[in-house]
Amino acid sequence: MTFLPAITWPRESAASTTDTSIKHAKRYATTPDARTPFATDVIEGLSQQRKRLHCKHLYDRRGSQLFDNICELPEYYPTRTELAIMHRYADAMAEQIGPNAALVELGSGSSQKTRVLLDHLREPTAYLPVDISRGHLLETADKLRREHPGLNIQPIVADFTQPIELPSSLAAEKVCVYFPGSTIGNLEPHDAVKLLKNIAELAGNEAGLLIGFDLQKDHDILHAAYNDSQGVTAAFNLNLLHRINREANGNLIVDQFSHHAIYNASKGRIEISIESKTDQTARIAGQEFHFSKGELIHTEYSHKYTQEGFANMAASAGLTTKNVWTDPRDWFAVNYLESKHGN
Repeated sequence: MTFLPAITWPRESAASTTDTSIKHAKRYATTPDARTPFATDVIEGLSQQRKRLHCKHLYDRRGSQLFDNICELPEYYPTRTELAIMHRYADAMAEQIGPNAALVELGSGSSQKTRVLLDHLREPTAYLPVDISRGHLLETADKLRREHPGLNIQPIVADFTQPIELPSSLAAEKVCVYFPGSTIGNLEPHDAVKLLKNIAELAGNEAGLLIGFDLQKDHDILHAAYNDSQGVTAAFNLNLLHRINREANGNLIVDQFSHHAIYNASKGRIEISIESKTDQTARIAGQEFHFSKGELIHTEYSHKYTQEGFANMAASAGLTTKNVWTDPRDWFAVNYLESKHGN
């Protein structure tokens, strides 16, 4: 699988006064070009025997906005459940993290839950949100600057599934990596372990990881969460086809595809795909692709864990579970992990 290249902390400052503290190494082209990393990923994924598109590509500007809308849906319990955990236990989490920590958030999105954490942390030294969607990231960073004018906020545009280099100014500081939203569940178990190892290396021995993940529950609840009655999740999934048309010279007829999401009980995960409604052919980045009626293009997994299973996975990545917070129904969990070498 081809990933976007890792983006490390650049030395030069941004051009505008507003973006003085906005550092990024590369802007990815949004014009149709078969040579872009996005188009390359699409071609590779659709060339497989079982077609697939990487879930990170769902989060262009429009996709990020749609996902924010998903988080407000009545069927979509993860966001409000995790947010309730944050409100209830933020003091305990802040105590666990300790004072004078730099907070690095992976996949910051709208940073709704981060606001709760920042309000309770004792004298945080910096906040570094990391997200692949540049426009969405900058909007969120600007809002947080207004809410926390004294806090050093330094956004990083990056693919956090790849190793990230933090600015050298943080070398002597305690770092806490915050990874909310059960995003870890989008990865296959071996990729999740790899990412947890990268996070442990990023944070260092004296740091911690505060991570949220979804717990296993009734199948009907899970099905409704990913097949909402308003069709917002479907629009979010199908938006990827619009992006392919726009950024990879595609001519896909989006109305001839549909959203498909099922729960695979044996693997403990939601499996999300785009289904072709008919036999059809399309050109993307100069190449022709055939889609059979009923053929699925895999776009995303959402793994659901047990607490024990997640702790074991974290342990295989060299991380020890130090604290666990859940909601009264045990639908969602937030864990604080530390490197075994730091104990």
